[in-house]
Amino acid sequence: QVQFVESGGGLVQPGDSLRLSCVVRGTAISLVFMAWYRQAPGKQRELVAEIGNDGRTNYAETVKGRFTISRDNAENAVNLQMNNLKSEDTAVYYCKLPVPGYPWGRGTQVTVSS
Repeated sequence: QVQFVESGGGLVQPGDSLRLSCVVRGTAISLVFMAWYRQAPGKQRELVAEIGNDGRTNYAETVKGRFTISRDNAENAVNLQMNNLKSEDTAVYYCKLPVPGYPWGRGTQVTVSS
């Protein structure tokens, strides 16, 4: 069974940086697309960034230029470097294959507040 274990969240101030990590169990990430999503309080879950097995990336307009998704095939992990964080980035962040049928992990909470 495929599992996604997210970590790295925390409470930071506007303008700070965080690096999220997602360890994937049960499949080799080098073979698949991977994505980061987030869900803010009272809002629907949204796609933040995705990376293909060829390294191509795609970002939501709201994070473009501030967030960077990368993969570590040796660790079977997908990372999300988040710079210049804003209060509107506050959410629970999840990683997953961007296709139906895979379970969501527990996510990691990111809170940006002064």
